[in-house]
Amino acid sequence: MKEQKQDFPLDITISFHKVVEQYQDRLKVEENPIAKKYIKSLLEYVDQYPKLVEGIQEIKDLEKYKEPIKILLDDLFPNVLSNNEIKAVSIPYHNILFNHSNRLKNIIKAAGKDFKPKMREIDNNSAYINACINILNNYYDYNIDFSRPPYYDIPDENGIEKHYRAGLNGDFVELYPKDEAQEITQKDVDDLLQDVENIELWKEKFPPCSWMFKGFIIVNLTDVTIEDAISELKTALLFQKTAQKDELDKLQRIFRTIYKIPDLRVGFTGYNAEDKTFEKVMKMKAKSFILNEDLQSDCKTGICEQSFSNLIEKNKKFSIPNVEKYAKENDNLLSRNLLANDVKSCILAPLAKNGNLVGILELVANRKNVLNRINAMKLDEILPYIITASERNKNDFENRIKAVIQSECTSIHPSVLWVFEREARKFISDYDSDGLASFKDIVFKDVYPLYGQIDIVASSDARNEAIQKDLLYQLDVILEIIDKAYNIEELPIYEQVKFRIKEFRIDIDESLNASSEQKIFGLLQREVNPLMEHLEKQSEEIRIMVADYREMLNPETGIIYNHRKDYDDTVQQINRTMSRFLDKRQLEAQNIYPHYFERYKTDGVDHNMYIGPSLTKNKPFNKVYLFNLRLWQIKTMVEMENKFYHLQQSTPMHLDAASLILVYNTTLSIRYRMDEKKFDVDGTYNARYEIIKKRIDKAFIKGTEERITQKGKIVIIYSQKSDEREYLRYAKYLQAKSYLGDELELLELEDVQGVIGLKAIRVNILYTSEHKEHEKPITYENLMEELH
Repeated sequence: MKEQKQDFPLDITISFHKVVEQYQDRLKVEENPIAKKYIKSLLEYVDQYPKLVEGIQEIKDLEKYKEPIKILLDDLFPNVLSNNEIKAVSIPYHNILFNHSNRLKNIIKAAGKDFKPKMREIDNNSAYINACINILNNYYDYNIDFSRPPYYDIPDENGIEKHYRAGLNGDFVELYPKDEAQEITQKDVDDLLQDVENIELWKEKFPPCSWMFKGFIIVNLTDVTIEDAISELKTALLFQKTAQKDELDKLQRIFRTIYKIPDLRVGFTGYNAEDKTFEKVMKMKAKSFILNEDLQSDCKTGICEQSFSNLIEKNKKFSIPNVEKYAKENDNLLSRNLLANDVKSCILAPLAKNGNLVGILELVANRKNVLNRINAMKLDEILPYIITASERNKNDFENRIKAVIQSECTSIHPSVLWVFEREARKFISDYDSDGLASFKDIVFKDVYPLYGQIDIVASSDARNEAIQKDLLYQLDVILEIIDKAYNIEELPIYEQVKFRIKEFRIDIDESLNASSEQKIFGLLQREVNPLMEHLEKQSEEIRIMVADYREMLNPETGIIYNHRKDYDDTVQQINRTMSRFLDKRQLEAQNIYPHYFERYKTDGVDHNMYIGPSLTKNKPFNKVYLFNLRLWQIKTMVEMENKFYHLQQSTPMHLDAASLILVYNTTLSIRYRMDEKKFDVDGTYNARYEIIKKRIDKAFIKGTEERITQKGKIVIIYSQKSDEREYLRYAKYLQAKSYLGDELELLELEDVQGVIGLKAIRVNILYTSEHKEHEKPITYENLMEELH
């Protein structure tokens, strides 16, 4: 065929000889006189056009033989099915269709005057290889699976592109080799399949135009527009990385294809489950027809009761076939915004999985009734993929929220995380909208503070004593080495260094101050260490003594840390155990009423708690929750005191604890300061609370030099008579429960700068031996006797 591809293994001739042969064979056996007469007359008619059998070589001749071809193929293209079947005659891998069925003619006509249907693009190399595989399968009887049906994309009268899959019938084709064709062996096939993409190898085994194709192919087209669109949608959703405008335009085009509505629009509205609000998702760049220009709206007030029930509660689709009628019956945000956007019908589809609603997919049209409950069912196959993509976007969004909070706020207590998430959403929305965003300070107003501490008694003295013991011991070891050296060789320099060391020893033994350790360090660096390098060469005995001395030293500082290590290890173990215990108890306390909690470790464990309605979400506040938390605090701190002393059995050192609670009966405001990344009391008046916290543990009883905090006792500091009555009730209850003893004192505190008029309840704590909770509780003095 002259117009065929030159670089192609087949030499194509359009021939109908196989159809004629079938009629000739049938005529020999046909018994029906009517059919026999028809076949005979048909063959006589075809004999007038020998080219139909011999073969047509030029495309232009197809028009010349149009009528006889139509008559010859009448049985294959029955007139009664012509308006239903999408059918034509073609030749392989060429955009040539003829003898169209009526329906195919109408489809092509609707596409436009100059439209010519073409197969979806297939590159020349693939077409060449596929033709060769056809030869292997049909001539050599191989069974190589290469099924990949061709497709035709044809727009309809509305400009919506429709997709047709082509089913090919090759019953009327004869394939045979020409003189230049090569004989194909099994080895050739093995080589070809081993290197399928090697086009030169295929051309070597199947040279261009070396095989004869004589006949025609019947093409049956099937409308797969919806299936193809759904498949494309699945792919788009599966690999969607962004929600930019081109991606949304693509989704809108796909939905227009599925619904055959050229002006269909797609929107999306997010759902915030915590606030029960609709939200515009700025990152998606998608129109929200529910919200229109609003950024957020309460669900119940934004839509009617029926749509709320369907979408939010039942997660079912909600259709409005006639928006104008709906608006007359339901004057709400939804109806007003739909009318404002010239929407006449719509489908709202919830995107939910396992009852967790992510958002609402909106399909809207400018004509009434074109979107309705019936065609809403088309979404059933698609929604799972949209939901999966929406979940992925939601997870990405939540990760962005966490990233913003982590970047702007560091760690946040779970009880108030909801407020930070809300601010983070606003931050992301502002950023996605115009690229500018700032995370604002967060304030909780009218909250009640609770403060408590378990402090190590005289921790500075204990630390200094440990330092003193280490320094004295180190000097004694050095003196012992120098004495040994002096006994071997009486050098004056030894006497002078010994004198210097003894002077330092007397000073440290009498009093340790901030510069003592630095002075010792200077002595070691300037005089002792150089001397040690000399002494270790004097004798084997001294060498061993110096080596043992160096083994005792901290490699970084060159100072002995034995007692300090005992102190540090003890404090670390106490803080770690007490913190874990308090954290565990805190989880239980959150069940009383959600509240903010923070703790920090110094020489002991301090904690702050804040409780009030502004800290919680959708939960009414009553002061009974505050009273419960106060009682919980005393009880927990007594338990922590017990835990503290139980630890003394396994710690390197024995330390004492003193517990304190501050009662502050006035509400205050706390602010999370973005610059400092922490909560702080807000306002000058409220700052008095922080001043009291910092000074009370060092306060004295009025008129005495006795500290208010004492080991074996818990102190409750307050200023109001009502606080005294409240905490005396708690003390009486805990005495009855054997948490507290009978030694209860009511005391006044010495006024200090900025803090006046404070009072205290001080009561002794009862202790139980670990794992012996059912034994009779004991006092601090009894406990010390047990421990020692």
